[in-house]
Amino acid sequence: MPSPSPSTPHRSLWLREIPDVFAPAAPALEGEARADVAVIGGGYVGLWTALFLKERDPGCDVVVLEADICGGGASGRNGGFVLSWWAKLATLIHLFGRDDALGLARASETVITEIRDFCLASQIDAHFCQAGWLWTATCPAHVGAWEKPVALCERLGIPAFERLAPTDVARRAGSPVHCAGVLERCGATVQPAALARGLRRVALERGVRIFEETPVMRLDRARPAVLHTPRGRLRAERVVIASNAWAGQLRELRGALAVVSSDIVATASIPAELAAAGWTGGEAITDSQQMIDYYRTTRDARIVFGKGGWGISFAGRIPASFDRNPARARDVLADFHRVYPALRTVPIETDWSGPIDRTATGLPLLGRLGSCENIFYGIGWSGNGVGPSVIGGKILASLALGVKDDWSQCPLVDQKFKKFPPEPFFCLGAHLVRGAVRRKERAEASGCSPRRLDVALARLAPAGLEDH
Repeated sequence: MPSPSPSTPHRSLWLREIPDVFAPAAPALEGEARADVAVIGGGYVGLWTALFLKERDPGCDVVVLEADICGGGASGRNGGFVLSWWAKLATLIHLFGRDDALGLARASETVITEIRDFCLASQIDAHFCQAGWLWTATCPAHVGAWEKPVALCERLGIPAFERLAPTDVARRAGSPVHCAGVLERCGATVQPAALARGLRRVALERGVRIFEETPVMRLDRARPAVLHTPRGRLRAERVVIASNAWAGQLRELRGALAVVSSDIVATASIPAELAAAGWTGGEAITDSQQMIDYYRTTRDARIVFGKGGWGISFAGRIPASFDRNPARARDVLADFHRVYPALRTVPIETDWSGPIDRTATGLPLLGRLGSCENIFYGIGWSGNGVGPSVIGGKILASLALGVKDDWSQCPLVDQKFKKFPPEPFFCLGAHLVRGAVRRKERAEASGCSPRRLDVALARLAPAGLEDH
């Protein structure tokens, strides 16, 4: 059972802002131990699962095993966008039918306010800001990329998106390069590591046992299951696998995930420049590229600007370059300067990377591991996991407790998932497709027509956080 390496990584800006991150970690597991439920992974999915388990059954003995520190993986490295699934409604309907699709999309909107309320009740200062999600075009070729999902919502009477005038889009985004767009009002942003570390604190307060710097080296699929770590063994009646990109190496899940990098740069604090640009509303913003640019401002007036999909893993292994890659950071910076040419002289203070566990549909996979009725998984958040991880936690808690309810019987559970081609064919093909996407989008950004072959190859890229 592979897990992230516990070696000291390059920390994101978000993690470096958390005072207790550099305090001693929770103790590692040593010797023999037992639990009712073992959760592998101390990020959003694992921590929400642990909290929902304790909420529904306070006597349940829950142990979280985390290879690094809680929030050290994707949960402390993402852009902090808290988005719904309304932009994925067509995919949801195709997979599950209209009624179930609408139920899941509504649930994904509801959990955004649940996160806000949980943070308020638990005194977690996660910088929650519900200013909406601005889905934009930064070149004429991308204008209307949102038309199908927006029109679908309108036909169904769902007021999820607001059509904006181009001048309003440019004003809200702080740059005239933004030539069109729509607003989803329910979208929010958080300081992602503050949320993850806050969940960790609350979990400990509610009796969850957490062992950090404890990678799971092997999982014996038995009853009870046995989890082997470097200095100990944990026997658990039930197991929840919430290790995201690292879970793709399990034999039952092999091929379910395409693991790609997300690379981010962060500026110094620039309140005067943001005020001059008019970028003061706090919206989460993305463009309409397949290798998406996503960006937002922070409470202390920084710009955090990221791009997904440039790094590709081989056989699901997470290389050191997914921790930080200066070459990819320079490419992200070039996109930042293209979108915000007036901010070319703004200093960049830091950069970092992280893994995205993308599925073929862009939606997560949850269920039972093969024939094991006591081992469950929740993976494949595809770059939109901050909000939907709450749904994942509810589903996994119900499955682990053996409760038959709307969550355990949700259509997301035990999907038949499409697998990516085996290695080395996948990696070779992925690099070919990535090159085509990159050439296509550079041509579009410069106002040129992309080659037909590049357009055709680009269609083979796996789904992202929205339908087009």
